[in-house]
Amino acid sequence: MPDQSSPPIAKERLVFGQGFLRDAWYFAALAHDLKPGKLQRYEILGEPVLLARDTQGKAYAMRDICPHRAAPLSAGKMIPDPKTGQPVVQCPYHGWTFGTHGGCTAVPSLTADQPMDVERIRVRSYAVKEQQGIVWIYMTADARRPAEPDHEPPMLPGVVGGKPIIVESMDFDSHIDHAVVGLMDPAHGPYVHQQWWWRSSKKQLEKAKAFEPREFGFAMVRHAPSKNSRAYRILGGAPATEITFRLPGVRYEHIEIGERQILGLTCLTPVHATRTRITQIFWSDHAIFRAIAPIFKFGTRAFLKQDGDMVNLQNEGLRYDPSLLWIDDADTQAKWYQQLKREWMAHRSEERPFANPLKPATLKWTS
Repeated sequence: MPDQSSPPIAKERLVFGQGFLRDAWYFAALAHDLKPGKLQRYEILGEPVLLARDTQGKAYAMRDICPHRAAPLSAGKMIPDPKTGQPVVQCPYHGWTFGTHGGCTAVPSLTADQPMDVERIRVRSYAVKEQQGIVWIYMTADARRPAEPDHEPPMLPGVVGGKPIIVESMDFDSHIDHAVVGLMDPAHGPYVHQQWWWRSSKKQLEKAKAFEPREFGFAMVRHAPSKNSRAYRILGGAPATEITFRLPGVRYEHIEIGERQILGLTCLTPVHATRTRITQIFWSDHAIFRAIAPIFKFGTRAFLKQDGDMVNLQNEGLRYDPSLLWIDDADTQAKWYQQLKREWMAHRSEERPFANPLKPATLKWTS
C-alpha cells in the first residue's frame, strides 16, 4: 500500500511573498510546552503537525491527519502498544494506532482472517531536535521521501540564567518574507516604536554598522548600542551587542555587559501563506534585567503589537501586488535575505554545500 499521508510537495520557485524555504529547521515550541503524553496540534508551513512528547520524554512530530478518514490524530490519545508496550498515538475515530515515527501499528476493525499489512500504512513524520530548551522541527521538501537533516539547528550564545525570563508570541497576518524584512529593517523604529524608554523620531542619529557573513545568514558585528537607545542605559556598564540573522527566520541579539549576558531571540514560523507566528524569548543572568523583566515583558508585547498593526496597515497596499522600492543601506539587509534564499534553493536543488554569497560590508542609515 503506498504512503497515504500526504501528496508530494512541488518544488517552489523563489518569488518574494510566496512559498517557503524547505529542508530547513523552524522553531516549533519551547521544550516546557510539551508534556509527556499530551498531543498538541500545530500548523507549520501550511501543514497540520502533531507535536508531542512520549512517556520517556522524547519529543516527536507527525502529520496530524489520520490516513483513514482524515481525523486529527491530536484529538486522540497516547496509549501503550498492547504488544510492545511502546507509546503509540490512537486515532479518535476508529482507533487506528501509529508509532511515534509514523508507522501504523494496528487497525482494530480487521478480523483474524483479513490479511492486511498495516505496517505499510504510514503517516508522515518530521525530524525534531530539542536543544537549549527549544524544540526545532525540520520541514522537508518531499513529503513522500523525507530527507534526513544534513545540518543542525542554531546553537545560540547567551542561553544563561536557567529558563527564559520572558516569552511572548503573536501571529502576524503576513507571509514570512514580509515579516523577516520587517524584523531586520533598521529604520522604522523611531516611527513605529515610539516609547519614552526606547527612542523618539525627534532624536535620530546617523549610524554606520559593520556586517559579516555567518552560517546561513549574517551578523551586525559586536558594537556599542546606539546612544539614542535609552533601554540599554538601564543596564549600566558598557554593553556590547551583536545581532545575527539566520535562515529561514531566526534573529538573535546577544548583549554582553562585563561577565553578564542577555540574549533576545526572535523566531518566525510560517503558520501558512498569509500568517506568521513570531516568538520572542529572552534569557539573562544580569540582575538588573531580571529585576525589570516584568516591565520589559510589557514593552516586548507593545513592540509586537505595534509591528502587527503596521503589518495590517501594509497589507492594505500589498493586496494590489505593487513593486517594492528597496533602497541601498537601509534596505540592504532585505536584499541580502533574498540573496540568501536564492542560494538556499540552489544548493538544495544542486545537492551541494551552501555557499554564503555575502561579503563583509558597512551599512549606513539614520534612525
